[in-house]
Amino acid sequence: MEISVVIPTLNEADGIADVVKRTRELGECEVIVVDGGSEDETLSRARTVADHALLAPRGRALQQNAGAAAASGEILLFLHADCWLEPGSLEEIRSAMQADERPGGCFRQRIDATGMRYRLLEWGNAARVRLCGWAYGDQGIFVRRDVFERIGGFAEVRLMEDLLLSKRLKREGGLQLLGARLHVSPRRWQKNGIVRQTLRNWALLTLAHCGVSPDTLARHYVDVR
Repeated sequence: MEISVVIPTLNEADGIADVVKRTRELGECEVIVVDGGSEDETLSRARTVADHALLAPRGRALQQNAGAAAASGEILLFLHADCWLEPGSLEEIRSAMQADERPGGCFRQRIDATGMRYRLLEWGNAARVRLCGWAYGDQGIFVRRDVFERIGGFAEVRLMEDLLLSKRLKREGGLQLLGARLHVSPRRWQKNGIVRQTLRNWALLTLAHCGVSPDTLARHYVDVR
């Protein structure tokens, strides 16, 4: 099973080469970087290391859909630019998808910072997938290409495209939670504070379930990428 890894970027020049290198070290895969109009050298640096480096309208949903359209793999793995996977992760995806008919899955997280609060965040995010079937983009969502195309890909909204995709996939059979770890940069929590960022995420999730549109929520969320 060929895996295409789609990496949406915005102003990630300092780290994009390392992200692609780490991804290639996982084994055979196609790496597609989709830039949303960076003001630095992200796109030019990505073109030297990725199989494909594309420019798309800004927004993770739009960028990831563009990457999926350019991909050739049977499985699509959407990887944020501040995340990296452990060795053996791609083989675990292949094994899981061959053994289980569910349309996709995601990974357990390892936030690269010390402290019990980060471990609780990791536990809570894994529990959300197990209990509700909802994954966030920084959990490394992967999906069968044919299913992704059949359900229309990511909803082209400015925020919570990952949650909306998870809900669609749940109707198709749900997500697997793999044992391998996806390492996540702590920069968002360090910038905004763990408690503040977590409460903000919960508030967005609650408002979304109450029917507030993702685009409306995006107008009040400063970290939209």
